[in-house]
Amino acid sequence: MTPEEDTALIARQLADLTRTVEGMADQLKAVRERADNQQEQADTQRERIDLAARELVEVSARLQAAASALRESI
Repeated sequence: MTPEEDTALIARQLADLTRTVEGMADQLKAVRERADNQQEQADTQRERIDLAARELVEVSARLQAAASALRESI
């Protein structure tokens, strides 16, 4: 193999490697974006759950107060 052929072979291999690395970078970016989206969804769900829990506590307190008032009136 001549030095020019060696150089051409190495250049092709480097080009292939560059494309492979670029593809891996794109895949990593997509995985990160999916993870970010999933985290945002989880955060939103957590906020909704927290709000619902607070509302349940308020409803429970009102029900207990109503039950106490009813017992006192009997």
